[in-house]
Amino acid sequence: MIQAITADRPSFKTLEFRPGLNVLLADKRSDATDKDSRNGVGKTSFVELVHFLTGSKPSPQAIFRSAPLREWRFELRFQQQGEPATVARSGKRANTVEVSGEAVPEGHERNTLFGAGDHTAAISVDQWRERLGARWFGLNRSDEENDAFRPRFRPLFSYFARREDERGFQDPMQYGRKQPTWDRQVSVSFLLGLDWRVARSFQRLRESQKVVQALRRGAAVGELSRFTGTAAELRTSLALARGGASDMKKRVGEFRVLKDYEDLEEEADDLTRQINDLAGRSVADRQLLRELETSLTHDDDPAEDDIRRVYEEAGIVLPGVTLRRFEEVERFHARVVANRRRQLTVEIESARERLAERDREKESLDRRRRQVMGILESGGALAEYTALREELGRREAEVETLGERLRDAERLESRQAELRVEKARLKRSLQDDIRERDEIVRDVILRFEELSRSLYDRAGSLTIGAGDSGPEFGVRIQAGRSRGIRNMQIFCFDLMLMDLLAERGRSPGFLIHDSHLFDGVDERQVAQALQVGARRAEAGGFQYIVTLNTDKIPKGGFEPGFRLDDYFMEARLTDTLPDGGLFGIRFD
Repeated sequence: MIQAITADRPSFKTLEFRPGLNVLLADKRSDATDKDSRNGVGKTSFVELVHFLTGSKPSPQAIFRSAPLREWRFELRFQQQGEPATVARSGKRANTVEVSGEAVPEGHERNTLFGAGDHTAAISVDQWRERLGARWFGLNRSDEENDAFRPRFRPLFSYFARREDERGFQDPMQYGRKQPTWDRQVSVSFLLGLDWRVARSFQRLRESQKVVQALRRGAAVGELSRFTGTAAELRTSLALARGGASDMKKRVGEFRVLKDYEDLEEEADDLTRQINDLAGRSVADRQLLRELETSLTHDDDPAEDDIRRVYEEAGIVLPGVTLRRFEEVERFHARVVANRRRQLTVEIESARERLAERDREKESLDRRRRQVMGILESGGALAEYTALREELGRREAEVETLGERLRDAERLESRQAELRVEKARLKRSLQDDIRERDEIVRDVILRFEELSRSLYDRAGSLTIGAGDSGPEFGVRIQAGRSRGIRNMQIFCFDLMLMDLLAERGRSPGFLIHDSHLFDGVDERQVAQALQVGARRAEAGGFQYIVTLNTDKIPKGGFEPGFRLDDYFMEARLTDTLPDGGLFGIRFD
């Protein structure tokens, strides 16, 4: 339990605490807001100061490192397992604390760091956190020293002094918005008395799953992206690639380098040109041959009447010209026709001879071209051989890469199957643990139900189950969805934890609730919560410390004989005076 919080500056409002309920009051102007924590009355700063003295790591912007407070020495006096102890810390020497009394580790050299006396010891903040974890929660770091997912003092303690700036009043199971899932599962499991190692194993499983997912994502980008797929797909691709490489290897093995390859290529091209030229000329001669044969077939002798008509017309057209006898003309015309037939026959024979000669020449050229092409097909130039070798190397490299990818895919799929089996095994282990700890689980559920019933007509419920991703915890109070109801869920959960751990003899000995917990809560529930907190603290032998604005003090709802005034702390904060805040100074 906390006895007092002091500072080495007279302006600081010394806070002295008693057993049971302690209410730290703050007067605020009607137009004041909570947006500026530095110039507020100090309720939030009080919670931060408790964290600072219990080993929190202040950021560079923290109030205790600001110029006005950097030189201040703050001191927390408390009882540790019935023995007095003191811790002091300064923003100037934030990495070291001064401890005395029962807070001094056994065998630790005593010295004076802050000039407070001869019975003090300077230890690191890490040592201080380790010592508080061992004394308050029974943590034994030596067994899990290198375990990144073990229960740790600071997260555990944060459930007993929630901070509004860290969004600590959003969810009963979370003390801050940045709290990882594994930390929530491990911490709550530990505090409730479940086997937190199962929750740790779930986190290790998630880490393994992340590795597998990262490997798959890495294989899907860059040059190797074309080799991605399932093991079955890669096995098919590998078989095809091996076949292609084998064919290429055979082709390279049978390849014959020809020294005159380029000359043969030119000869083959020239032969092709000659053959094409002959073919073109033959086309022209065949057309001529068809025309000559047509002329010869249709070139008949004219009829006698036709010849007479021509001459009669000539007589008319050419009067006065002496004409030969008709018989002479007829004999002349017959000779002309015969000469024309002989000429056509000669031209036809000549065309046929040319065509036959070209066919013979084309056949000879084609035989030589086939011979040259056969030689070319049986081998090639050195440059072509080099290109074939390079292609073979590329295909063999692809086969090797596909083989590696297939082996990786098989390992990944095998690992995924193992992870699925491990996930199912862990869920069974979690179910077994919850079943084996049925007495603890039932006790926790009944404590929460009792607390919620003291605030509302209908009791709330706390659920503890085994999910696919680890332990699942939930709270519910069937009285609506307002922020006030949610805050009362947090109140019941925190008080249940404090009550449970105090009974086990493993707790800080105090629970702190900032006034933000009561924002939006009905006045009657606030009054009931303060009375329940007072009764539980007195019965459990711990402190329930509440900060409250004077304008939010319930005016009714208290049971007969309960006087809230009896629990007001002597120190009182106000923003109506320049020195009315916790530190007694105003910040720039």
